[in-house]
Amino acid sequence: MAAEAETWLLATTETQLLATTETRLSATSEEKQRKQRSTPLPPEAAPLGHEDVSLQGGSTRGSGPLWRKVVYSNLDNDQVSKDPDNVRCSQAVWRQLVRGAMPAYAYALVPTDWLAAEEPTMEELSCQLLCAQQSLCLRHRLCQAAPPPPAAPARGATESVIKKIVREIGQECAAQGQTISETLVAFMVKAVVLDPRNDFNVDRILTNKDVQNLIQLCVTRLLDTTNPSLSTIKMQVYFDTNYANRAELLSEQHRVLEERLAPVVRDITDSRPCLQEEMENIYRKIVSYVLLRSGLGSPTDIEVVREVTAALQSVFPQTEMITFISLSKKNKEQQLKNLAMLVTGIRLYNKECRKGGSSIDDLPAILNEAIPSATRTVDGGLNTCHMLAHRYTALLESMQEDQHRHTRLSTFKLKEALFNVRQYEAFLCILLSDAITSAQEVEKMNVQFAATMEQLKNTVQNKVSIDTKEVFPLFVALSNLWTGFQDEILLLSFLTNMTNNLQQFSEIQSQLFPEEVLTSLLEGVTVKSDEERIRETMGIRVNVSDFKNQEWLFPETTDNFDQLLIQYHGFCAHAIGVKGFTLPGNPAIGILKHKERCYVFSSKEAAYFFAQDPDKFIQLNVEKAKEHAELIQLLKLRHQFEYLAPYAQARNADKCLMKPTTKCDSSTQTDTHILPPTIVSSYEWNEWELRRKAIKLANLRRKLTHAMQTDLSYMRRENSTQVYLPKDVSTQTKRDNSSNVPRPQIFLEGLRGGSSPTTHMVEVDLTRAVDEA
Repeated sequence: MAAEAETWLLATTETQLLATTETRLSATSEEKQRKQRSTPLPPEAAPLGHEDVSLQGGSTRGSGPLWRKVVYSNLDNDQVSKDPDNVRCSQAVWRQLVRGAMPAYAYALVPTDWLAAEEPTMEELSCQLLCAQQSLCLRHRLCQAAPPPPAAPARGATESVIKKIVREIGQECAAQGQTISETLVAFMVKAVVLDPRNDFNVDRILTNKDVQNLIQLCVTRLLDTTNPSLSTIKMQVYFDTNYANRAELLSEQHRVLEERLAPVVRDITDSRPCLQEEMENIYRKIVSYVLLRSGLGSPTDIEVVREVTAALQSVFPQTEMITFISLSKKNKEQQLKNLAMLVTGIRLYNKECRKGGSSIDDLPAILNEAIPSATRTVDGGLNTCHMLAHRYTALLESMQEDQHRHTRLSTFKLKEALFNVRQYEAFLCILLSDAITSAQEVEKMNVQFAATMEQLKNTVQNKVSIDTKEVFPLFVALSNLWTGFQDEILLLSFLTNMTNNLQQFSEIQSQLFPEEVLTSLLEGVTVKSDEERIRETMGIRVNVSDFKNQEWLFPETTDNFDQLLIQYHGFCAHAIGVKGFTLPGNPAIGILKHKERCYVFSSKEAAYFFAQDPDKFIQLNVEKAKEHAELIQLLKLRHQFEYLAPYAQARNADKCLMKPTTKCDSSTQTDTHILPPTIVSSYEWNEWELRRKAIKLANLRRKLTHAMQTDLSYMRRENSTQVYLPKDVSTQTKRDNSSNVPRPQIFLEGLRGGSSPTTHMVEVDLTRAVDEA
């Protein structure tokens, strides 16, 4: 936390203390400047003749000893001229020239690498380098003649000065009997620097006298225990440094648990036992790990150890240790976690069946009693806050209406007291929200735990052997649910501690305004609650037609109206800067959207005033926050002080903004038939008619159907071939011969009857004989 305080303080006051650092380090800077004047020129700025290396040497003009060495090293190459001055400076020669030079040469030659692209001769290169040398020498002389610029103090020096100021303030407070944390000192320095009444101008250099004045002001405010503003700042610092949401707190708790278990896990996974005694020792360590991870009982309780050992042996007997040792380190760690969950589930089931688990607390019953108690405590604190806030607001309004009452109450720090109560109320609302979330989670887990336990009982019943695939997932589910109960116990304990510790920062209310004093001050004053104020303006809303360039949001025009992030913590944006205190805003009047931010107001008149010039009133609110630094956090004005806020908060300030999704009624009308009708006479809806037309178009009489079957397509689909049936073919011989038989003919006489009642039928065979044919 000390590192965060220093970083935050640096971001808070670096702009103003930078000049102070220059003042305190002026002697050091002058000494450094004197040293710089006598320091030799660095290699990159040194003239080419530095370090006793001359570009002009030898009998040939412009041929220095350095490139003579480079050229003569290539005498074996016939393509290279024997006269160094006529040799072309290629890329390879240039690299050798730079690499073979002394450091001063190398620093001066590297920037002129572009010369190699032209491939000048050594003589031309010598002239060009001489010009560069003269330019560098002239530049060096000008630099020596010009006065050096004032050196800005390093960031490390600024940090050391800031730390020294914070340390001096802390020591001064400690000398007077008050031990103050560095974080609180940093917050107070920020408040003092921001307050325009202290006349710390960032455009003016702070002298040693200004720094001493800053220290004295901070010490005075830190020791003023009768000021509610100090209690509010202490409350904000405490909440910022100690509060964590559910996810952060549980993540930190699990991380701490893993760190505590890491030595035990390392002893188990890194060991390579060979003897039976070593195996038993590792098994005992596994028992200890399972017990510690589950958190169900003490490792020093022999009965608990025996119960855990029996449960572990039922799922992981010692005979499986050889297989466990052969696993990789990662697999060993995963199996240890699985064993811990299985053993925890078995012990919970045994506790439910009254066969063990005597040392396991009934967490669901404890939570069912503790959560309502914690919620009642927070509700009681909120009710007290609401009552005090309503009274303070009524007194402040009466001061503006009655000058005599203003004179009488001006000595009381009512505004600071109101800000303290409102901040305490905001923090209690956060804690109450967490308690409600915890209650909902516990209720849901109770149902799941009972259902899982019932399912496990039905699965096990009185069976001797059970399939592990059926019961192991249920044991793991019980273990995970019990871990959730343990997490809720931790969260509830954290919320209870936060609630109790925050209460000390509101005790100043009873000291400044005892009940009898507050009652006497409220004589003749009407106290209205926040709900009553909102009900008074419930039927009133702004007229959107009165504003041309302003966007107003209402419940019927915005989908996520209840989820919008309202600026100034939901307080009236007009009352803060104009009246100097907070009034609850009513979103039903209308939410003004200005520069992607939403503002609410306590009355229609306040909304109209603010909408005329929003930037003006926003700046008034910023100035009011500078006078009362506790408003920065209460009204969530971090984005207004980005240059003073930590980088992470300034970067994430706009991420919490929820853009409103507006909605409106709209309709469109189109013609019934825009285009003229088009009737296609050739259209056919009948599928079979389309097939007949397709057959005609195909002209199958002149087509052949081919089919082929491969190994890949074998037995995959039916293959068929279509051909025309063969024609009937006949042949005629010279002689037709045939044979014929008589046709049978039988005549029946008497079927139609006669005069006699009895019918007499006569059968006559008329078939001709074969030989008569």
